[in-house]
Amino acid sequence: MNVSVAPATLAAEGLLQTPVIQRIGVIGAGQMGNGISHVCALAGLTVVLLDVKTDALAKAMATMGHNMDRQVAKGTITQEDRDAAIGRVTTSTDYAAFGACDMVVEAATEKEEVKRAIYKTLVPQLKPACMIASNTSSISITRLGASTDRAEKFIGMHFMNPVPVMKLVEVIRGIATDEPTFQATQALALRLNKTTAVSEDFPAFIVNRILVPMINEAVYALYEGVGTVSGIDTALRLGANHPMGPLELADFIGLDTCLSIMQVLYEGLSDSKYRPCPLLVKYVEAGWLGRKAQRGFYDYTQTPPRPTR
Repeated sequence: MNVSVAPATLAAEGLLQTPVIQRIGVIGAGQMGNGISHVCALAGLTVVLLDVKTDALAKAMATMGHNMDRQVAKGTITQEDRDAAIGRVTTSTDYAAFGACDMVVEAATEKEEVKRAIYKTLVPQLKPACMIASNTSSISITRLGASTDRAEKFIGMHFMNPVPVMKLVEVIRGIATDEPTFQATQALALRLNKTTAVSEDFPAFIVNRILVPMINEAVYALYEGVGTVSGIDTALRLGANHPMGPLELADFIGLDTCLSIMQVLYEGLSDSKYRPCPLLVKYVEAGWLGRKAQRGFYDYTQTPPRPTR
């Protein structure tokens, strides 16, 4: 008679070995991808950073170097640490560069169709044991994992922005994620000097389930004339002791990302309280995406930034 034993039980009995991650791939050389590469390289991992644009890769390496220089100036790392870390990062536009990786972290834009297209190209290049982590901030890990050939080795690893500064990583198991992949991800986060919060696989997980609806409500307050941009941000900074106001924070995150998360919440939970504010939709349609576009709720072409409403 065949008796099946749960992976968690096998892991607890030491019959499943936790994979060791030494070589890591990162997809996407934007703000999140270069931050993830930064902390991985400083932790002694060999890093392969991929983007479809060579200029994005050059910009990412320059950003990493600049940010590590700041850490050297503050005394948090040495010049030797900085130089060794930069030396551990290689860049590529070819997915074949991930062939020897133990894990690949996808940090592409927050659109499910984009991520699925990436996995379709990625999976044939990976060794069988390679794990895949998505840095998604809201999309179902179960659904993303099911679009690959290795749902059991697929997990959510949601870093906070800016990655070198923020201590938290949300870890999200899909329904098929096995225990060794979960334990390897927890060990990786610890090696990166991060604290983990384990979330169930529900829309937007923990942080954005709470944070982004607050931002959306702040946009509604602006839309309905309850307060001005500066009034709303001042109220939350001083009245709730937030380090930055919700509209300033939205600009920092990216209004397109905020809208995508609200849409995932609205569609995934079918609750009207998650309806994206029409003003947020209009800003995104206008291309006013926040800091990265130099205009959102504030105009960043001026110093100090001036509210746009």
